[in-house]
Order: sequence, then structure tokens, then C-alpha cells
Amino acid sequence: MIGDIFFSILYQPLYNLLIVFYNLAPWGGLGLSIILVTVLIKGLTLPLSFKSMKAQKEMQEIQPKINAIKVEFKDDQERLAKELMGVYKKHNVNPFAACLPTILQLVVFIALSKVLYDGIKTVNVGALYPFVHNPEIMGHTFLFMDLAAVSIPLAILAAAMQYFQARQMVQTRPPAVARENSASLDEDMTASMNRMTLIALPIIMLVMGVTTLPGGATLYIFVSSLLTYLMYAVFITPKLKKANESSDESPRIIDVEKS
Repeated sequence: MIGDIFFSILYQPLYNLLIVFYNLAPWGGLGLSIILVTVLIKGLTLPLSFKSMKAQKEMQEIQPKINAIKVEFKDDQERLAKELMGVYKKHNVNPFAACLPTILQLVVFIALSKVLYDGIKTVNVGALYPFVHNPEIMGHTFLFMDLAAVSIPLAILAAAMQYFQARQMVQTRPPAVARENSASLDEDMTASMNRMTLIALPIIMLVMGVTTLPGGATLYIFVSSLLTYLMYAVFITPKLKKANESSDESPRIIDVEKS
């Protein structure tokens, strides 16, 4: 049942989309088709991506207030949860909104990997819609790299792009204001997690890319990470830097409201 849903909702549409793009530009091969699919997916999920980026920005901006609340109510977990929810509500922040695009990208990545494993060298006719032309044989070479097999150069590029994207997130994090007791510990733990993310994600990507993932999947990860990096750099980073500069010039006074 789950397999049928996955096939109908993700696998088959994605496979046909790749074939359609391939038919439109066969000279670009499978690589161009994957790039176009990635751009299209990013375009379709643009509102969700902006919402996620906005949530990340807002979470970073209210982090000092959250730290202060954790210090104020560290011995009263019920009051702590209530105050945190009050801050989220006051600033209209959803702490889970940033996770949605990541989950969506993971699902698309799994479906695309399945597509590349199953039917690239020879077209999977059973997965084609009636109105989609069957190209019979697909060229799966992109810049002299076989996208149906493991590609070390693409794995390195994808890992490097994930590193730069993770570093971008860490560098745009605003400076801590509350640095006492458990707030300081929380900041240290957050910094440690940021460092782990900065190192672990690229390493995992590199290991998978040079051992198991087809080049087409690593190409998708590279292009998707690049687009996310550019979107963040254009729309979010300047605002965060401006907010950080304002914070440096006139430090905020944290007021924890008690109810």
C-alpha cells in the first residue's frame, strides 16, 4: 500500500518529469534534466522555503530571550514551557517550520535515487504516462561523468556545497546576549551542535557519494544546496547582518514577562 502511494505520488511523476525534460533537450542529457527538475522543485516550494528561512531568522533573533527564560525558570519546567510558548506566540514563530523543506528535500531525494537506480540506462516503460514520449535510450553522461553510477567529482562538489551551506547558517547566527549559568551552557551546546553539523553533514554526503549514491542523486544534492545557499545569501543573510550590527550598536535589554 505504502509502496503504491510512493510510486503514484512521487516516483512516477518525478520519473516522467525527467523524461519530459530529456525529450525537450536531449542534447543536454540526463544531467540537464536533473538540473531543470531541481530548479522546478525549488520554484514550486519557494513559498515554503521562504517561510522556513524566515522562521530560522526569527528563531535566531529571539534566541537571547529564550536563553533568558531558560535561566529565569530553570527550576520550573511547566512555567518554562508556558513562557517559551508565549514568546513563540508573541513573535509569531513556529520552531518546526524550518524542518519542512528539509523533510521535503529528503523525500524527493529518496524518490530520485530510486528513479536513477531503476530506469535510466533503459527507459522504464511501465512508469511512463501515456502522453509522454518514450526516448527508448537515455544519455546519462554529464560532463564526462556517468550519472547512473557513483561519481567521485560530483560527490566532492555536493559535500563541499553542503559545507558552505552549513557554514552560512553558523556564521549568520546572532551573538549571544544572555551568557549566565544554564544560558551559557545552552549556547555552548548549540555551538557544539553547529560545529558537528558543519563537519558531519559534508562527511556523510561524501562517504555516501563515493560509495553508493548514483551521480544523478549527488548532482541533485549539489544543485539543490547551491540554490538554497544563494536564496539564503540574497534574502536572509543581509537582514541578519543588519540585525546583528544594530544589536552591537545598541544591545537589547531582555525583558522576561511574567504572567
